[in-house]
Amino acid sequence: MEKQDNQNNLGDLNNYLFNTLKRLDDKNLKGDELKDEILRAKSITDVAAKIVDNANLVLNAEKFKAETLGRSTVQTSKLLEG
Repeated sequence: MEKQDNQNNLGDLNNYLFNTLKRLDDKNLKGDELKDEILRAKSITDVAAKIVDNANLVLNAEKFKAETLGRSTVQTSKLLEG
């Protein structure tokens, strides 16, 4: 199993999505290879949507902490960097 990097952020996700888009734009993909790539892209975007939903939850929690505890005591999550 591939080692997971717990330091991923929304910038990494953005880069990954653009790489997926580039693969879909490959003019040499035809037939089953194209269908497979489309299915993979759909799966990737489904997972990406969940990551964005989670990032929104993290952002809202950070906003709440900032309002409650004061901005100087809150550190931004690494997920939101990018």
